[in-house]
Amino acid sequence: MRRNRSSWCLFGMTVLLELSMGFVVHAQVPPANSPTPAVAPTPSLEKEFFKNILRDQKAIWTSPLQLERKDAKWMIPAGIGTMALFTTDRITGDEIAEFDRQVKVSRIVSYSGSTYGVGTVATAFYLVGRRTNNYRARETGILSAEASIDSLIVSGALKIGTQRARPDALGERSEFFDGGSSFPSGHSIQAWSVATIVANEYHDRRLVQVAAYSVASAVSVARFTSGKHYISDALVGSALGYGIGQYVYHAHHRKQSGVSDEDEGPTESWWPEITPRYHRSAHECGVAFTWSF
Repeated sequence: MRRNRSSWCLFGMTVLLELSMGFVVHAQVPPANSPTPAVAPTPSLEKEFFKNILRDQKAIWTSPLQLERKDAKWMIPAGIGTMALFTTDRITGDEIAEFDRQVKVSRIVSYSGSTYGVGTVATAFYLVGRRTNNYRARETGILSAEASIDSLIVSGALKIGTQRARPDALGERSEFFDGGSSFPSGHSIQAWSVATIVANEYHDRRLVQVAAYSVASAVSVARFTSGKHYISDALVGSALGYGIGQYVYHAHHRKQSGVSDEDEGPTESWWPEITPRYHRSAHECGVAFTWSF
């Protein structure tokens, strides 16, 4: 009976994951009739903050209805891969539990994906943007906070609905509907949602993009190596966080008219900008090198 229950749980979770992954594919770019703000809109993103979160939630939970027949090309591999991860999670979880040297470091890295960690990032961007009149940094802070809250709601709902036992739980580890809170990884979904916002906002800064996604990847790996989540928990959380970040950015990003080039940021280049300098009165000449990265 226990084996049959586990099989049905795995099948049900695979279907749920495929429907959730439909959001990652379909909700990255909102449909034409979505409430996308116009250029230099009124009211501001701050005033629309909570309304936008409600709109996001509607888009997230209704996104599976947008699945089409052509999506079978990714649904079938995703279903097979997910089933494979679910069935091997206990084995991989027990294997990583035999090593404890990385646990302390993994827990420290995990802080970056906590509510406090992503909240600090969002707040820092927003305050710096307000202080320096940098609209891009300010918007990054607002959208990061919005994506983080969206992620919290989604992960919280899935945790309550799946109740998967964590790797360090006593008894039936990795089982669904067993009173746990392992699926999906909340740290991973938050880290990836905020990292995706930052990477999209600073699309012209390659190093910023690499840094954002590297931190998010490190958080996902750390949740597994610290023994807090299974591989499938971290991967599903990462995928959902990426999809949420993409949707929030494309739905609410605003290109401001009149924003200076400094606010928008210079174009990245691996080569320096060479500018000649000549002061006739001082009989001085030279060359200035400027890098943007």
